Amino acid sequence: MNRYNLYGIGAALVDTEVEVNDSDLTQCSVDKGVMTLVDEPRQQQLIEHLHNHMITCKRASGGSAANTIIAASYFGASTFYSCKVEDDENGQFYLSDLQAAGVSYPVRESRPTGITGKCLVLITPDAERSMNTFLGISESISHSELEPSAIKISDYVYLEGYLVTSDSGRAAAIDLRQQAEQADVKTAISLSDPAMVQFFKPGLLDMIGAGVDLLFCNEDEAKSFTGCETLDDAAAALKKIAKVFAITRGATGALIFDGENSLSIAPHAITAIDSNGAGDMFAGAFLFAITHGYSLQQAGDLASKASSVVVSQYGPRLRPEQHGEILKQILGEPN
Repeated sequence: MNRYNLYGIGAALVDTEVEVNDSDLTQCSVDKGVMTLVDEPRQQQLIEHLHNHMITCKRASGGSAANTIIAASYFGASTFYSCKVEDDENGQFYLSDLQAAGVSYPVRESRPTGITGKCLVLITPDAERSMNTFLGISESISHSELEPSAIKISDYVYLEGYLVTSDSGRAAAIDLRQQAEQADVKTAISLSDPAMVQFFKPGLLDMIGAGVDLLFCNEDEAKSFTGCETLDDAAAALKKIAKVFAITRGATGALIFDGENSLSIAPHAITAIDSNGAGDMFAGAFLFAITHGYSLQQAGDLASKASSVVVSQYGPRLRPEQHGEILKQILGEPN
């Protein structure tokens, strides 16, 4: 088995994006800008109500951690992803998409019974994304999906904050972190979403444990998680739980703490049309860079550019060829 730069765990979701306006969100009673868990009937109700708004986009495997892992893989990282899918059409497509992206995953003799998860992503004109997620079988992701032999030979493990909503998923994330710590593998986590911080902070703290090597969050999540009103105070508080962290700030760029100093990452001027996947892309590009000998400043610059491009087009992912173009533009070499 080859060594992996990055091992991740998270939900396996097939996304559908819908272009809407704020009045549609109000009529559908959808909370704007956050991820809301829904059951399948509620998701279908939303689809039927918004059927005239459907936009054309290429179907792709999704889920926050999956977007990060796939981005890192397309940039050139060796990756492994633990998730849970059913042996249905969406599940078969999902695994095929991972394979096409060069992502390894656990091979099981049989797939469990259930429904592969689906996410309905509502995009408003201000580029904000409001996600309505039916986890399906991803809700029962557990330590059974972990691959200890792959964990031990990884540079980093990556935990998706969304796992905090599932008892078994949260336990699996904690198990992954503990296995990584025992094998001297570095740990990274994303807080994922303001709603996760607001409603599941104790669980996120359990996932973090005594601390992680690398933490990703946006400015709102950083302030909410630490209970601080200013970015500087939030950054100071995060130093207690993460050796290194990246706080994304949208059009303002990002703030990186490298363990000793704060680094300012410049933004890239673009017209944002879809913020879905911005944080995931930032993390994927960043993790690729730091596992391939680049400095944290270079990692931040690459991540900033990649995330700016992804929000300038529909969908949470870049086209495969865009990764090499961005890598050459920012770091001066193709992938």
